[in-house]
Amino acid sequence: MTSTPLQDSTGTSVPAPPVAKKIPTERTHHGETFVDNYEWLRDKESPEVVAHLRAENEYQEAVTAGQEPLREAIFQEIKGRTQETDLSVPHRKDGWWYFSRSAEGKEYGIHCRVKAQDTGNKVADWTPPAVEAGVGIPGEEVLLDGNVEAEGKPFFSVGGTAVTIDGHLYAYAVDNSGDERFTLRIKDLRTGALLPDVIENIFYGVSFSPDGTRLFYTVVDESWRPYQVKSHVLGTPVADDTVVYQEDDSAMWLGFELSADRRHLVLGIGCSEYSETRLLRFDDPSAKVSTVISRDERILYEAEPFLLDGEERILLTHNRGAINSMVSLADPAGLHKPLDAQTWQTVVEHSDDVRVNGAGVTSTHLIVSIRKDTIERVQVMGLAGLGTSAQQAPVEPAFDEELYTAGVGGSDYDAPVIRLGYTSYFTPSRIYDFVLPTPDLPAGNLLLRKESPVLGGYDGSDYVATREWATAGDGTRIPLSVLRHKGVKQDATAAGLVYGYGSYEMSMDPGFGIARLSLLDRGVVFVIAHIRGGGELGRHWYEDGKKLTKKNTFTDFVDATDWLAASGWVDPARIAALGGSAGGLLMGAVANMAPEKYTAIVAQVPFVDPLTSILDPDLPLSALEWEEWGNPITDPQAYAYMKSYSPYENVRAVAYPKIAAVTSFNDTRVLYVEPAKWVQELRNKTTGSEPIVMKIEMDGGHGGASGRYVQWRERAWDYAFIADALGATGLLPGAGLK
Repeated sequence: MTSTPLQDSTGTSVPAPPVAKKIPTERTHHGETFVDNYEWLRDKESPEVVAHLRAENEYQEAVTAGQEPLREAIFQEIKGRTQETDLSVPHRKDGWWYFSRSAEGKEYGIHCRVKAQDTGNKVADWTPPAVEAGVGIPGEEVLLDGNVEAEGKPFFSVGGTAVTIDGHLYAYAVDNSGDERFTLRIKDLRTGALLPDVIENIFYGVSFSPDGTRLFYTVVDESWRPYQVKSHVLGTPVADDTVVYQEDDSAMWLGFELSADRRHLVLGIGCSEYSETRLLRFDDPSAKVSTVISRDERILYEAEPFLLDGEERILLTHNRGAINSMVSLADPAGLHKPLDAQTWQTVVEHSDDVRVNGAGVTSTHLIVSIRKDTIERVQVMGLAGLGTSAQQAPVEPAFDEELYTAGVGGSDYDAPVIRLGYTSYFTPSRIYDFVLPTPDLPAGNLLLRKESPVLGGYDGSDYVATREWATAGDGTRIPLSVLRHKGVKQDATAAGLVYGYGSYEMSMDPGFGIARLSLLDRGVVFVIAHIRGGGELGRHWYEDGKKLTKKNTFTDFVDATDWLAASGWVDPARIAALGGSAGGLLMGAVANMAPEKYTAIVAQVPFVDPLTSILDPDLPLSALEWEEWGNPITDPQAYAYMKSYSPYENVRAVAYPKIAAVTSFNDTRVLYVEPAKWVQELRNKTTGSEPIVMKIEMDGGHGGASGRYVQWRERAWDYAFIADALGATGLLPGAGLK
């Protein structure tokens, strides 16, 4: 499994990387045969495979041992800037305020609540109580202490919680392995006792019925796809739980939630290209699940049933004749008609420049999430006159930064406020309550509830964020967010890092990151490339970077790199690249396309063997990927196109830069075998001498390990690898912890 140590030019012993044996496995599709020498590494039960992975870790530890002081410094910087004893802003649900605390030295959050008051002054009643770090509130109850739950466990993650409307019962789902399968338990908050009801192997999400007698949860199939929503009647055997709905199409994802007014169970079924919503009324025990719009119409939509002036209506956020989506009102009484015969009222019309992300309601207002000029924004309007000529103009909370992210962090149907989350690259996370507009307060009122503290003398004015644009080979302008310490001079000597994702219409929105400051303080110019395949510039931006246009994602990233190299900020010979998951596929692709442009590449949980994975419908989530990449099983064109960019299958004889593949043994989304195979092939083919390492967390899942200190150390490892490769290990004058 390993070979003998080598010696460098100074005679110092350098460990040799693990060499996995070759066992050829043939994969034949569409008349083409690919010989895979390392497919045997997929058998995670094999002691030989486990031994090989441990050898990879030993090699990685030996090669990067010199980075340990830098890793420790970055870890201490993260720790030193983080207020470890902290708390969330309480949010009100029914008669209680719910919040969480974190304590210094503790890995996990502590979930708490305290009784709310009802004085008749709604805004006052929805003003959260002042909670101080380390100081209890009279009547405060601990619902769940993650530190107690995690004791003696290798991993801990909460996959959902729910409380009955009367506040008596608390359900929570826990994962102790990292494989995203959870065990559900129910606590009686009046006594602290656990109910005998225990449900194993559920997926994310759990809700009580409004009367508190039933619990809804989701189950995944063998390929880790959520396909069943089940109902458990409290006090009955779990074996008797009923299937509310089962989705048999392997390419469709299933989820559920309660409608805002809690009169319906809302089942969401869909892929990235079309969807279907089904509703179950709670007030009619004999009611069957009803369909809003059939998936056969191939419309991508979300539906929210609610009462408008006492009449049943359905709020639709949809892409029917609207690539960027729009918002309409439908009468449920007409849904049985053919689609062309239905009359919908327009609430938010379609725009080529504005992407509508979603819409919801409170008892008084419509809330719409939009994206304009890459930035996510929130708009609200009163329900009075909705969908008619008397509809009110939208009101948008105003913020004073150019690059920011504002999103709905929570809303309650009866509340006079909505909770907003706000952040920017150098503004720590803020929580606002936005008092909804009234005739007396037509612009609403933005109330700052909390700004996350940053310690260590942090001053946001020490850093600069600008919007720049790279030009792609086809003339498309690619937005970039360029972050730097103000001490960096534009003299072409600094180090640079380009980060990207570019898949699933996910946008890399402005957000504060404490760990990132450690790179900026070392003079690294950090570029976030908003490449095609993401959602920053609307639906077309996504569609121009998926399936048979996927390579635009990769070439956009290289073009962003070229912009940085020519910007005057950095030395072109000191640029690294970073990306994770589908962004790890991006890393593998650009490593093959343009290895000479990068000093180092870090690929986190990288999807670098996509063709093998998607060709096997029994592997976790494979069928759900077909609308993103195409279906190479049935479509020879999709197969050939994926084959032409699959990182593992296109490794070639060139000098690759330093590469680190970071993964987790129990990841169910991107299996560890992909980077394990990839690093072997890279070592086989590279004509260079730079080390190629794999770091594998043997207890983690797709997000890595679970405790916050462990996660900080993982981030410190990644950033130290990059900073060391770029020669950016020293702090700029005046930078760092104060």
